[in-house]
Amino acid sequence: MALTTPSLRTARLRLRAFEDADADGLFALHSNSRVLRYWDSPPWSEPSRAERFLTGCRQMTEEGTGVRLAVDRASDGAFIGWCSLSRWNPDFRSASLGYCFGEAAWGHGYATEAARAVLRWAFDTLDLNRVQAEADTRNVASARVLEKLGFAREGMLREDCVVDDEVSDSFVYGLIKREWRPPAEPVPAG
Repeated sequence: MALTTPSLRTARLRLRAFEDADADGLFALHSNSRVLRYWDSPPWSEPSRAERFLTGCRQMTEEGTGVRLAVDRASDGAFIGWCSLSRWNPDFRSASLGYCFGEAAWGHGYATEAARAVLRWAFDTLDLNRVQAEADTRNVASARVLEKLGFAREGMLREDCVVDDEVSDSFVYGLIKREWRPPAEPVPAG
């Protein structure tokens, strides 16, 4: 099965393929030290990093190893972050979930909503059996998102990241298809 970038919609969000025009929004997101506080790399200091990120998105899809989707708020079209499915292995029917959202999007349930849409696509369309995610052990908000989605904490990667000489651990989470409980689709009014 070839991997193509989907366009997904939720009640409040639109998930779509990245475009070159997203470079400024990406740089603003990834150069913010608060957003990247628990990330596995330091904040970007060069705008050219956004171009490399976009190239990496296209390459990931072309190679069939994953997709990274821009997340826009449906109400105003504002770019608020991204959500990805990477390390796709069709033989093992597995992949890894990732996401990054700007500070203005925090606390509104957008990460959970976007990740839920990606998981529905992963389990229903790609027929994955397992999706894995990792989160810095200090990132309580990300752990909450994964737990709301039904992920189980399976272990810890000790000292797996060193960013600016700061060593950190990551929790490993897993979600198995038979444990996936997507919310019921809303019933149309009328």
